[in-house]
Amino acid sequence: MTGTDFSEWLRGRSDERLRALVAARPELVTPVPAHIDGLAARACSPSAIGRALDRLDRFSLAVLETLALLPGPATRETLLPPLRRAVPDDQDDEAVGAALDAALDLLTTRALAYECEGALLPAPGVADALEPPAALGPPAAEVFRHHAPERLDVLLRDVDPAYEDGAQADGRERLAALLAEPTTVGRLLDEVSPQARTALDGLVWGPATGRLPNARREVDTASAQSPIEELLARGLLGATGEETVALPREVALVLRDGRVHRDLSPGPPALDGAVRDQDLADRTAAGQAFTFVRTVEELCEVWSVDPPGVLRAGGLAVRDLRRTAQLLDLPEWAAGLVVEVAHAAGLVAAGEGEWLPTGGYDGWRIKATEDRWAVLARAWAAMERAPGLIGERDDRDRPLNALHPDLRRPGAAQTRARTLAVLESAPPGLAPTPESVLARLAWEQPRRRPALRDRLVRFALREAEHIGVTGLGVPSSHGRAVARGDDTAASLLGPLLPEPVDHVLLQADLTAVAPGPLTTGLGRRLALMADVESKGGATVYRFGEQSVRRALDAGHSADDLLAVLERHSATPVPQPLRYLVTDVARRHGRIRVGAASAYIRCDDPALLDEVLADKRAHLLRLRRLAPTVLASKTSRAALVDSLRAMGYAPVAESLEGDVVVARADARRTEGQLTARVTANTAPDPEVIDAAVRAIRAGDARRTPVDAPEGEVPHSPSTTTISALREAIRQGTRVWIGYRDSQGHATSRILEPARIEGGFLTAYDETRATVHRFALHRITGIGEIGR
Repeated sequence: MTGTDFSEWLRGRSDERLRALVAARPELVTPVPAHIDGLAARACSPSAIGRALDRLDRFSLAVLETLALLPGPATRETLLPPLRRAVPDDQDDEAVGAALDAALDLLTTRALAYECEGALLPAPGVADALEPPAALGPPAAEVFRHHAPERLDVLLRDVDPAYEDGAQADGRERLAALLAEPTTVGRLLDEVSPQARTALDGLVWGPATGRLPNARREVDTASAQSPIEELLARGLLGATGEETVALPREVALVLRDGRVHRDLSPGPPALDGAVRDQDLADRTAAGQAFTFVRTVEELCEVWSVDPPGVLRAGGLAVRDLRRTAQLLDLPEWAAGLVVEVAHAAGLVAAGEGEWLPTGGYDGWRIKATEDRWAVLARAWAAMERAPGLIGERDDRDRPLNALHPDLRRPGAAQTRARTLAVLESAPPGLAPTPESVLARLAWEQPRRRPALRDRLVRFALREAEHIGVTGLGVPSSHGRAVARGDDTAASLLGPLLPEPVDHVLLQADLTAVAPGPLTTGLGRRLALMADVESKGGATVYRFGEQSVRRALDAGHSADDLLAVLERHSATPVPQPLRYLVTDVARRHGRIRVGAASAYIRCDDPALLDEVLADKRAHLLRLRRLAPTVLASKTSRAALVDSLRAMGYAPVAESLEGDVVVARADARRTEGQLTARVTANTAPDPEVIDAAVRAIRAGDARRTPVDAPEGEVPHSPSTTTISALREAIRQGTRVWIGYRDSQGHATSRILEPARIEGGFLTAYDETRATVHRFALHRITGIGEIGR
């Protein structure tokens, strides 16, 4: 069978089947092939086959491997027996047959297998991509390829008593044929010791290779001294290198006794784990979702005031991550997750050497809590980064920092999506164990690298619990919506969230107790004038001189602060708190710092005398310009910080003498909230339909490169140009005839873009590139039927 047979089979498929092929293998239409032969060639390329095989489940892959190994044309009836032998006895024949039918339909839909003259065949290139299939070793002809003719004669004499030296033109083919006979292999096994048989059994189900010092030493049945040499002398093993041996594929298939695979399940393994109340799990997950949203908001607020620096190689320094984890009261891995998700959602970005909130954060923070969580959850599900690797070291022993480019893993989003899909399939109330999730994914995609995949899956399960996709290990209702990629996650989460409160309980010990989650406005005001002392069911804030001064620096007066407290307190404002606010406000701003390099001015000369007399002011190099003015070469910001460290409460002022308001939320960098993202890479149905129509149209109009006269469109030049202008206006494709510089007529499928200077600029679908065509060489134009 040839590639032409495969192309003709593909050409005979219905449009519905072609659309199913494109949906399952979208890389085949990027860009859209010009015709069916182009589609067939792309489908059989090694890279495309590899991606398609990676998407197969274990049973479908086993069916394809069996199809590739069966000698001669195969049918459903010849495939069923070896598969049935590999399936446990508790599976009935009807279930195995149904699973085989479903697998064959999947393989033909994805063009990994096709039908030709009533037989099933693997698509061209599939057998090579599967090599070695089913953990088998190389064929005997490959194992003994480098054996000298004299050595083959010795082997053949030991394997076949009736063999005569030189009787066979090709000893390798004769040896391979003998080793494929069960009677010959059985006789040879009867001649070896039990130790040799045990060693052979260890290679039957893979791996089929081993190491042996001096493997190429020539031995025969008489001189064999060890179990391995017994096998080498009889051709049951073959030396493939100086220190390597391999079990020939033919021998392994005989020893497998009609089975290609050792054990096989026609369906995925069931998920197991503890069963919990689904409503309790939903409420628990909602609490975690609420906490995660507030944590992201707290991160952005902290970085607004004190942004960490961007490392030269990109990313966040280890010390900055530790400091952020302490501020957020989280372990470092959870703080890294918060940082990464905020970055993936477009809430933080690098700007002028610092990590800052973006302009998109301001729009995000005014949304409802459930909508904010939905943005974060979608960003987490689709990001191509692995936050769980933060703190580990790369191949060059360099640490992997948060937000570093090296945290990107191409399979992270797909693995996370597959993990969420497994969780979504769990029965209500079931908390699947990580082991059962890993077993399910190993069955669904057996060709994926298990080491990296298993780590990414465990990361995803841990992160899903922290974000609120799962609660108590059980997939939540809003988490299932995220896994499905629909828009109901926010509406499902909303009723489960606690109602925000707009009041606090002020106490005489300078603390305020928030009996629940505060409204966004009150939360921001309280965070500005007080520090969080403890979190839990109720959050405790503590007022202090520094926190009150922070609010005054942001432009608020003492009356503003007391008015906010009186309006939002369920208890009267305690007298100690009033004294604290008024006392800090009375001292706030008595000293003014400006830019001279910097200067200090104060209406009270005695206070400036006190500053000059302070030994700690020596490094500020102060000089008195007037009774109420001191000058310094220190910068304004450094001068303000130094005076505050000395116990004073200065404020900065502009060149005009106005107070410079230091708003905590004023620092932003460029960036907007990310648009909705999804890990699903399948194209839209409209795109699939358009691609299939284009392929059919190109196939119908296809002509050879040196097309004879009359097989390309012909029309008057005025008609051609008018039709091209109309196609540009409507955005439609056209079919043109074109003569190249040698006068050869070709047929092209184009998407015209513009006409200028005697040239047509268009996207050439038959060449998958943008090209300029001379108008005088276009022979004519024709429409593409839909």
